[in-house]
Amino acid sequence: MAKELYVGHMSYEATEDDLRRLFSVAGTVTSVHIITDPETGRSKGCGYVRMLTEEEAKEAIETLDGALLRNRVITVSVARPQKQATRPAPRRGKPGPGGRPGKKRPS
Repeated sequence: MAKELYVGHMSYEATEDDLRRLFSVAGTVTSVHIITDPETGRSKGCGYVRMLTEEEAKEAIETLDGALLRNRVITVSVARPQKQATRPAPRRGKPGPGGRPGKKRPS
């Protein structure tokens, strides 16, 4: 089990300090991050909490999944690894007469 936890369904008014205080009942919180909209800076209602040990992370899930935080019932689960953004492979050269790069039209 990972030490990074995903917290969902949070109140938009919840702060990182609120999360830190709540999760400290399960152990040592090493970091807290609330996801915000880059344009408005407003919370998106979810965030991440990192616990010191895997045992504390497990305890946090068991204890706090379904807990009330600022009048909202939150969900707590193991955070999934972040996916790397994949970009399509760059095209090399200009398309040939057949519409595909490197292909020649038969004579």
